[in-house]
Amino acid sequence: MGGLEQRFPVPYKNLSLDIKVMATQIGTMGTILHARKEEGVTVQPTFNVSVIFGKRDEPMLLTITRQLIEHISSSASSMPLVLSLGLKDHSMDTMKSIVAAVIENRLW
Repeated sequence: MGGLEQRFPVPYKNLSLDIKVMATQIGTMGTILHARKEEGVTVQPTFNVSVIFGKRDEPMLLTITRQLIEHISSSASSMPLVLSLGLKDHSMDTMKSIVAAVIENRLW
């Protein structure tokens, strides 16, 4: 009783074409980044990481996003990543904790 069908009677499908991760210490989305693996003619893959919205002058945000997309792609997933980081603390320990939590929970 009172299930999702009664509250939301519109048919829907759970379809996602990317992996979405949000980590916040400030209660808002903060900087939104997009990362994807690009296949090319070279043997080694390349990765494209870009800031969609927010701080563009914070290299640690780009680094954490690249680490995550590299790990995701090495796990045989070709899905792009949308990462939202609203952080007060931009220390290396915080960044490592976020990467570890995402990898531990295997969100892909």
